[in-house]
Amino acid sequence: MLERSGSCLKITAPMLYAGAASLLASGRAALADDVREIDLAAIGDADADSSALAVLFALLRDAKVRNMDLRIINAPAGLMSLAALYGVDDFLPLA
Repeated sequence: MLERSGSCLKITAPMLYAGAASLLASGRAALADDVREIDLAAIGDADADSSALAVLFALLRDAKVRNMDLRIINAPAGLMSLAALYGVDDFLPLA
């Protein structure tokens, strides 16, 4: 589901509604002060729905409260299309 690699938090499981609560809980538990990136390289276009955006924004909000600068890398095109459709793509801190 999640892997920690240095300052990167890699999401390795689909980011779909059915697993959103579990993914958010795992992400919050893994969010340490030295985490700087969330890597979505393992997520395919069919592996992310609108709940993925909710999880990402919740993690970004948690990081901001802790004065952490968190970036998203390797966002799949499908997720970015959803973000654009909802008008939130400019709010995602992409690296």
